Amino acid sequence: MWAPAAGRVDLRIGGAEHAMRPGADGWWHVDVAFAGPGDDYAFVLDGSGEPLPDPRSLHQPHGVHGPSRVYDHADFPWSDAGWHGRALPGSVVYELHVGTFTAEGTFDAAAGRLDHLTSLGADLVQLMPVNAFGGADHGWGYDGVLWGAVHEPYGGPDGLKRFVDACHRRGIGVLLDVVYNHLGPEGAYLPRFGPYFSGDTAWGPSLNLDGPGSDEVRRYVVDNALSWLRDFHLDGLRLDAVHALHDSRARHLLTELADEVDALAAGLGRPLSLIAESDRNDPATVTPREAGGNGLTAQWCDDLHHALHAALTGEGHGYYADFTAPEALPGTLARAFWHDGRYSAFRGRTHGAPVDTARTPGHRFLAYLQNHDQVGNRAAGDRTAATVPPGLLACGAALVLCSPYTPMLFMGEEWAASTPWPFFASFTDPDLAEGVRAGRRREFAAHGWDEADVPDPLDPATRERAVLRWQERELAPHRDVLDLYRRLVALRRTRPELADPRLDRFRVRAGADGRELVLHRGRLRVACNLRAVPAELRLDLPARGVLLSSAEVEAEDSSTRLRLPPESFAVVEVAAPAR
Repeated sequence: MWAPAAGRVDLRIGGAEHAMRPGADGWWHVDVAFAGPGDDYAFVLDGSGEPLPDPRSLHQPHGVHGPSRVYDHADFPWSDAGWHGRALPGSVVYELHVGTFTAEGTFDAAAGRLDHLTSLGADLVQLMPVNAFGGADHGWGYDGVLWGAVHEPYGGPDGLKRFVDACHRRGIGVLLDVVYNHLGPEGAYLPRFGPYFSGDTAWGPSLNLDGPGSDEVRRYVVDNALSWLRDFHLDGLRLDAVHALHDSRARHLLTELADEVDALAAGLGRPLSLIAESDRNDPATVTPREAGGNGLTAQWCDDLHHALHAALTGEGHGYYADFTAPEALPGTLARAFWHDGRYSAFRGRTHGAPVDTARTPGHRFLAYLQNHDQVGNRAAGDRTAATVPPGLLACGAALVLCSPYTPMLFMGEEWAASTPWPFFASFTDPDLAEGVRAGRRREFAAHGWDEADVPDPLDPATRERAVLRWQERELAPHRDVLDLYRRLVALRRTRPELADPRLDRFRVRAGADGRELVLHRGRLRVACNLRAVPAELRLDLPARGVLLSSAEVEAEDSSTRLRLPPESFAVVEVAAPAR
């Protein structure tokens, strides 16, 4: 146990306490005999009598306040020995939240829906955080406090392994969202053991990455990441809000983590991905280490989302104000970052740096119409389908799935789910619950929403309303949306030029108002009319046929004229250019 400031540390097993002896660099040691997996234990600091869970706990069957339980990874009967991994380039990612993917809210219930993901064509599932967090049952998971233990109501560590095993049997890889930038407010005992945190973020205490004692803190993070990948057979991690990792050391934690994960991938013989969430718009995040970058596999690209959202919804409040210009959507599609050093009115300063499109492939950026943040951080948690007409939704799906970027879908998006997805939690402390409730209302009121429109995040009904209604898939208009998504994903797979990540070979032609777009994808053209009236788009080469469209399209063979109905798209094959 690492507890450098403690004067005494005892290990409690059952009713007995065993004194630990101090060693070098703040580590304490004791040799004891456990009966085996299933034994509960805790630590007591400085004779306080208060049992605390193990900071490196692998199992918390009694919740974040209870004792830890001995767990042996070797006991799980894996069946994925033939699994050789799933690389991110060329893949379609599907983000899901275990607690609302099904009514049961468990790993086993989620595994029962994997045939849907197979028929959709998803390659990688990205789970929202599943490590132990405070509360009775349900929450988003970003308030985790024990980073190595799996939330027990979801099914604990064996439940997660069963889910991963089931995914691998179907050829689906699994990514996990992990949060290293802060601790949640309930059960945050980690700082009692050592200087794990220094300063604050907007969500909680900030990780100590460069102060005294930070060597062990960094090792704690790296060891945790490697354990998820090695012991749970995961295929990658999504790193939450890396811009909140304050690290002034010469070698950034992200670089250190990428180096260690690459070494593990070589040893395991399968690809492992690290995907960052970052609002810095810094290409160095995904630039290879050999070229002086952090070397992460990819990052979420909110600029792509914001440009698409503003164009489809017409919203221009908050950060969407920076994306209302006609050139914002075509410019962002072409270069990944709209804020590439340009002025941001929302921030009141210039922001970001340009992506080198000649050297950086598009698969390093995830593109999406929706994700948990962009839906859940709206007052009512309303999805895009709640306000955007079906034709424009289809255009948005085509732009994401036919772009050179790595497409990501948010659970239920593929059938225009009617269920909202607002913020919810289940904290048991009354004062904490009321603080969260009031804080959410204040936050949304500051952004112009009526407080009455904000669901109570502590009301169990808020979570229940967010649970997907799977029966919708068989009903109009949802089944038609699902059919279109399936066809888009299938076309992306059968026509490799739609997944070509080379940004220097990607062209976007747009009309003056930015609402008539043509994406150049090899011999294919993805034409979108976002206007509410018909449009005639000019192709650079004569058409040879329409491969997929969301409405009846007029495309004369050998003509460069393409007539699109209002709010529709078409994927067209064109003639080979003259030599």
